[in-house]
Amino acid sequence: MALIEESGGIRGFIEYLQEKKGLVKSERSALLLSYIVGVVIFIESSITSLISGAVGKPFCHQYKIPQAKLAFVCDSTAAPISSLIALNGWGALLLGLITTQVTEGLLKYESLSLLVSALLYNFYAMSALLVTFLFIWFKIDIGPMKYAKYNFVAYNGAQTQKNASSLFMLLPIVLMVVLAFVFLYISGDGDILKGSGSSAIFYTMLTTLAFIFFYYTFSKNMSIKKWSKTSFFGAKKLFPIAMILLFAFSIGEVTSQLKTGLYLASLANESLSPYLLGAVIFLLSSLISFATGTSWGTFSIMIPVAVPMAVGMDADIALCLGAVISGGVFGDHCSPISDTTIISAMAAECEVIEHVKTQLPYALISGGIALVLFLFFGIF
Repeated sequence: MALIEESGGIRGFIEYLQEKKGLVKSERSALLLSYIVGVVIFIESSITSLISGAVGKPFCHQYKIPQAKLAFVCDSTAAPISSLIALNGWGALLLGLITTQVTEGLLKYESLSLLVSALLYNFYAMSALLVTFLFIWFKIDIGPMKYAKYNFVAYNGAQTQKNASSLFMLLPIVLMVVLAFVFLYISGDGDILKGSGSSAIFYTMLTTLAFIFFYYTFSKNMSIKKWSKTSFFGAKKLFPIAMILLFAFSIGEVTSQLKTGLYLASLANESLSPYLLGAVIFLLSSLISFATGTSWGTFSIMIPVAVPMAVGMDADIALCLGAVISGGVFGDHCSPISDTTIISAMAAECEVIEHVKTQLPYALISGGIALVLFLFFGIF
């Protein structure tokens, strides 16, 4: 995304939509475009935020839209859509965690079918996408969002960026999406659903970077030196996120080794109704993900906890897994230390604390809807 922004392709794309097609004419249509981009680019939450923010920033400058609104749209279409359409690294992680429970003998289901069933109970992601769409369409400003202001200083750089053909943006993004499915097909030996999401994303990024190198340098859009420098600084911004994920996986492994899930399951059997288990797991996962700022770390911690609890109490396993996924997405969506929250604020050029405060009321509304649904499906 750093390379695409530097190429001027995004500015060219904006000019095409606004001046030649006239598709974006107001605050609503500007934010709706970022929303649609966020929904379509589901291959990875950080990439979703970056692309959605890069597309929306020039329009926000044009229509004086507060950066907090764009950051909210970027964040609300990142983790939610990536966790719903799990043909990506999210799916690979969840499938791996579920498979571990199967191999340990706790489950007797087929891992993929169980994951698909669990995604149908990902109520928080669904409600977050719906609430965000209603926020855009009806211009519903609640809480701190009422007082969010457009910050002109943050967009000064947008006026100096060069304009180039929109193909400099579109071709790499289209290639990136297509290659994700190609590598899923290859890693799955001809079956996309059995492909390795993490490996597919890794090789997709490498191939797209190579394509950008030859495309931009041969077309004289940028020099080899400029490509190298831009790539380095783009990667540097995401290095802390890699460290967060590393430590999150470590925490999850320790929790699994301590058999925390079996212990909690024995306690829950004595005092908790199986009809309320989904709602309780959702609340617990939400607290963990909000405190740690990582959905993937929450999955690693809570799936080894939730599965033994569900098995021991004869509860709906898919519903409980859906509760873990929903709770993890909640924290990823609104925690001030979440990688997606930070990247979304960075992509929209908004202060992180302002972004957290302005979107938190909407996240709590979405969480309330999800909680009611978990109670309903758990009971009935």
